[in-house]
Amino acid sequence: MSLSVRSSGAPESLPRSATSSPSSSELLAFVRRIAADAFLVASLPLDPGGRTWVRLDGPGGSEAWLIGWPPGTGTGWHDHGGSHGAFATAAGTLREESLAARIPTEGWKTLGLADGIDRERRLTAGRGRAFGAHHVHQVLNESVDEHAVSVHAYYPPLPMMRRYSRTGAVLRLEQVERPEEWQ
Repeated sequence: MSLSVRSSGAPESLPRSATSSPSSSELLAFVRRIAADAFLVASLPLDPGGRTWVRLDGPGGSEAWLIGWPPGTGTGWHDHGGSHGAFATAAGTLREESLAARIPTEGWKTLGLADGIDRERRLTAGRGRAFGAHHVHQVLNESVDEHAVSVHAYYPPLPMMRRYSRTGAVLRLEQVERPEEWQ
């Protein structure tokens, strides 16, 4: 398993390997297995001032990340640029807020959201979830005193991430990040 460490910012882009594509359930099994690896999880350097991460080789050419979340941190609303994936909590508790609707990927800057599409999950150590290519969510560590650690995997490797802001029922596209910007 190759590792590269980064701190505070977006993940770095790494070369992609050409192999068969893993399913969401295979990615979920992978992140759960890695989250259960106490030695690997304990090796992640934790920074009280910002998220930290280690790049992992995922199954079938996917990209994967072991991420440390200081108390009170989160991702903000985002998608994964058309990649499907999975994540699991290895330590602490994370809250995921997501939208139970397929959000169009192009042609809009502001979108009104229908009632009843909000979903929330609390993921304690060992719990995870898979998601499809059109998943929009934010992940938060709401603890005031405990780091959380999670494992994430995406296929294909992230071609981009769209960042959104949300005010009530209005979702607004704020930024599109590409891998070359993460370096």
